[in-house]
Amino acid sequence: MGKKVGLYFGTFNPIHVGHMVIANYMVEFSDLDEVWFVVTPQSPFKVKKTLLDNHHRYQMVFEATKDFSKLKPSKIEFELPQPNYTINTLVHLEETYGTDHLFCLIMGEDNLKGFHKWKNYEAILNNYQLYVYPRISEGSIAHQFKDHPKIQRIDAPIMEISSTFIRKNHRLGKDVRPMLPEAVWKYMDEMNFYR
Repeated sequence: MGKKVGLYFGTFNPIHVGHMVIANYMVEFSDLDEVWFVVTPQSPFKVKKTLLDNHHRYQMVFEATKDFSKLKPSKIEFELPQPNYTINTLVHLEETYGTDHLFCLIMGEDNLKGFHKWKNYEAILNNYQLYVYPRISEGSIAHQFKDHPKIQRIDAPIMEISSTFIRKNHRLGKDVRPMLPEAVWKYMDEMNFYR
């Protein structure tokens, strides 16, 4: 039995202390050995002005996690065909790492509410565990996910910080430093991002 790795997908535009608190909580208070921040690449079909280049977002995740041995940045999806579907990423990881690693998905409760719309969600649920952290959001969780044996609820702190909020307020000249890991703030400031 290999290392149990939780995959935390996101654009991380930028990564903030909310992401860090949740990932660290997952790795310290569940049976996960590591959490990998899987940086989602910019879709060639949806170019968003506010989304930084892949390598800059990866670099910020690298800066945020470099002092935490159980938290790792991952650019695995940069090499995969677009659009990125989670199922394809999981299959690719299995092929790459074999039985050395056991991969699980980390997601917010808000994502679980729409999970039935994901490509091949049944295959994901049959083959992978889901670690779900609480989020304040509208709507309800479908009954098939309520007491599912593959879905584990982790009572992580509720973090209501968003990258959107940080970008918007940074642009308005507000001091957003406490919401970001120090190294991320430095990188963002030096590169003059989100101004």
